Amino acid sequence: ENGNLDAQCNLAICYRNGYGIKVNYEKAFELFLISAENGNTDAQFYLAICYMDGIGTKKDEKKAFDWFLKSESLVIHNKKGKKSFEKKLKLAITGNSKAQNIMGYYYQNGIGININEKKAFEWYLKSAVSGYVKGQYNLGSCYEEGRGTDKNEAKAFKWYLKSADNGDAMAQNRLGILYTYGKGTNKDDVKAFKWYLKSAIAGHAKGQCNVGFFYEHGKGTDKNEEKAFEWYLKSAVAGYSKAQYNLGYCYENGIGTGKNEEKALEWY
Repeated sequence: ENGNLDAQCNLAICYRNGYGIKVNYEKAFELFLISAENGNTDAQFYLAICYMDGIGTKKDEKKAFDWFLKSESLVIHNKKGKKSFEKKLKLAITGNSKAQNIMGYYYQNGIGININEKKAFEWYLKSAVSGYVKGQYNLGSCYEEGRGTDKNEAKAFKWYLKSADNGDAMAQNRLGILYTYGKGTNKDDVKAFKWYLKSAIAGHAKGQCNVGFFYEHGKGTDKNEEKAFEWYLKSAVAGYSKAQYNLGYCYENGIGTGKNEEKALEWY
């Protein structure tokens, strides 16, 4: 009411998401617009989303594009970066889920623009909801780590599961980890092993190492040191340092293979 731009933007977010107040998209749009026109860059970003998705107003891809650019006008680092940013942005606004995921990656890692984890989260969310597997994985990661949003392991599990079911090996491995430690779901070594194995077969080095560990210790499956050695070897050859250490340990102690101190030192 007193013209505080940050307060206007935060109140608009409350209206958009129903935080402590009834959802009102029209009111959210109105507040974003007032704050954005007065130079609040966060409001400009969220206003662009309103125009892109038709939240509280009619869809307008041109206005969405213009407001997105305006929100980043002071932080785009160079001409080459700006060109790449604009190209991906145009695709993302049209609903291209891969481009939306790339926009999230740009914001998360500060590629061409400043790092902004909240904006990265918004783009990953759009990509994930549209069904893009990598977007689903990245959204799960945001929820698991509390990056750009509140930490929520149950939501992390939900999005990793969607991504894993769609074949993403990294998500399959993360899902195994959540089952291993009972994060966002009940602890279940059998299910953990199932997802690690899927990830390992798909060629993910961390998944391969985790399968090796489960075989070595008989977690979620029958103990099988020969298979443990085989999976550690695959992971180690792929360059995963933890598996390289475990492989060295196997050679040193004759786990799943003959003792060989020379090879143990080589892998250590």
